[in-house]
Amino acid sequence: MLGDPRVQLITGDDTAACYRRTDDADAEERPEDYRTEPVREAYCWSNLTSGNGARALWLILLPFMVANLAHWMRPAAPPDHRAQRLYDLLVRILALTLTVLLAAAACEVALDLTAWQCAGTTACAAGKSWLGFLSPDNGGWWSAPGRRLALAAVVPLLVIGFLWWLSHRTWSAYESASPPPRMPGSSRYTPHAERTALSLEGFWYGRRLVARLRAAHTTAGVLTIAGVLLAAGAQADAGDGYGVLAVTGRALSAVVILLAVATLIVVWRTARSEAAPDDASDRLVVRALPYAALGVLALIAVHTGWARPGARSHGPLPGAAAFGGIAVFQGAVVLALALTAWVLQRAARNDARTAMCGMGGPAVALLACAVGGVLSGGVAQRFADWMDGGATPGQAHAPIPGPPVLLSWQASVIPALLVVVAVVVVLAAVRVVVVRRRVAKDVPGLYDPRERPDERRTKRIAGTIAGAGLTDAAPVLVAATSVVTLVLGAGAVVGAWLTDLAPGRATAGAPPVVHAAAETAESLGSWLMSAGVILLLTMGRRAYRDHSARRTIGILWDVGTFWPRAAHPFAPPCYAERAVPDLTWRMATWTERFDGRLVISGHSQGSVLAAAAVWQLDLVTRSRVALLTYGSPLERLYGRWFPAYFGPPALTGLHREMDDWRNLWRFTDPIGGPIRLTCEDGQRIDRGPLRDPLAFGRTLQHPLPAQILGHGDYQADPVFDATRAELIARLGPVPGPRSAGVASGKGSDEASGERRRQGSSGRSSA
Repeated sequence: MLGDPRVQLITGDDTAACYRRTDDADAEERPEDYRTEPVREAYCWSNLTSGNGARALWLILLPFMVANLAHWMRPAAPPDHRAQRLYDLLVRILALTLTVLLAAAACEVALDLTAWQCAGTTACAAGKSWLGFLSPDNGGWWSAPGRRLALAAVVPLLVIGFLWWLSHRTWSAYESASPPPRMPGSSRYTPHAERTALSLEGFWYGRRLVARLRAAHTTAGVLTIAGVLLAAGAQADAGDGYGVLAVTGRALSAVVILLAVATLIVVWRTARSEAAPDDASDRLVVRALPYAALGVLALIAVHTGWARPGARSHGPLPGAAAFGGIAVFQGAVVLALALTAWVLQRAARNDARTAMCGMGGPAVALLACAVGGVLSGGVAQRFADWMDGGATPGQAHAPIPGPPVLLSWQASVIPALLVVVAVVVVLAAVRVVVVRRRVAKDVPGLYDPRERPDERRTKRIAGTIAGAGLTDAAPVLVAATSVVTLVLGAGAVVGAWLTDLAPGRATAGAPPVVHAAAETAESLGSWLMSAGVILLLTMGRRAYRDHSARRTIGILWDVGTFWPRAAHPFAPPCYAERAVPDLTWRMATWTERFDGRLVISGHSQGSVLAAAAVWQLDLVTRSRVALLTYGSPLERLYGRWFPAYFGPPALTGLHREMDDWRNLWRFTDPIGGPIRLTCEDGQRIDRGPLRDPLAFGRTLQHPLPAQILGHGDYQADPVFDATRAELIARLGPVPGPRSAGVASGKGSDEASGERRRQGSSGRSSA
């Protein structure tokens, strides 16, 4: 970004910091040396989103991140609309079910498949020395079914504990950056219709909210483990009537229900407070919930492990049908969320380009549930396949019953879902071909007519433009996948409940073609579930090691982790809660210290950070800032999918309260696009489409074929320097010293600024 390998840290730490060239480190003390050239300053935030390969494990938290996105995708209805609170509550409840699903999946592997089924079956435990002390054949102390379950409960408890630790660790590092104080006397005059929550002082400070949600989700995970143990104990005590163990089990069940109700109340009351930083201390009840749940779990473990002569484990673990209940409840919440989004969309101020007519949030929430089901089912299916040797889980010849039947049905519908996705991809490819042919006719006219026509070069440019346009068709893919997922998921639940058999066994009496198709779908789906887990880990590790893979995967990952953890505390941390305050503090303190002006420029995701940081400035400081964005997804991605925060009214308000704004874009860019403001001078913002490549053939300036730049290297276009110089010139002289610029960047995503300082001693710009 700085164009010089010799750089010096100006302010910050190893995680994120501002840098300058070594020669420019003391530019403010030597203004006479910078009369005619700018001083660049770069804000590097790459360590907030990347690092060592261990961070690839965050991809396992993908369902939590996607559910958190649904919170921010609500339609742009008026802020005081009653349905908004209901929408947010439904998303938080759905996020809670994902935590319960994760805990249930861990219990399925550790308690059901390992401790209950395999350890209690001689054929399965044979040859597994690590299960020998649990086998009833050895007659050891741990061989009792209840004690096996109590011991195995440590595994899912460790999973929940690890998520709690990871959330707490990232909470301390990411969500503890306080916003800068507002300048006195800088009251806001933004029209009500153009206000956005991104300008509120507490938007990027969610420390207490995440702590409350973390307590609730940790409690929910622990209570899920407790519920599984209680279900097993209740089956063993079914014939005991009013015996001590039976009565104790009912009392413990009542306590679990009370704690579950308290957890739901905490989730219900934990709404975001964005007007001011939420730094109030949590109530004792909220802080004590996880510890109370752990205490109850310890009592339940003792109750479950109590000696019950004659008790044995057979069949699946009691309570395995809970997976079906979770799926049905998630489907009901998604439908309620869709209805609420429809109500909000009808009241929205502007819905012309909103993705999926406001249904993006419910669709994404449904996909979060689907991904969670695939991950949990894939782990259970592969683990069961490993435990039962050469047999197939769920089939009659298997030594153990295997995972719940619903997981087999869910696996069976995955091939059908992939067929639908493949059809959409084929249609997209056809669209690219059609658009390429139509665009190819106009490509030569964009360049000097004296250049020799080249059909191959024309097709390549036209193909790049057509491919970049597929981004605008993403809502079609999301909508098709969501609808098919809902239908197939409902069919899987119905099939599992009606037959209580895996698809292969359920269709044993059907025509041979149907039976063969069911068995094939079941086997293929089981492997696809497992492959999905492995693929996520592999992609994540590649993304942190390979630059090209990081750019491909990082685009979606940066969007997902840009937003605060408003719905799920175990989602990957929000880097913007550190980056936005950093940029805001730097701009506010620099302009106040030097009475300066600045131009902040941003590429790709950096442009979103730049806009978010400018929104956080007080009105007086904001009027001293100009913005230059290029390759920006502000409207094309954020404006369409997050209309309540980046819709046309919000971007219009940002434009009016700044010194000036320019946006560069290309037809060949699959991510960036125009801002499309329709206010009185909104069309002045967009400069484009820029020519890409810069030259069609070989010229004096480009003797070799010019590269198609697409989303990168906007600085290579002369328009970039001209536009930046225009913004710096528009800053105009002010009394006293004056400066411009903070540059922020992460790899190819950057937000940079032009600082300008002017007085009798000259000027500098960064």
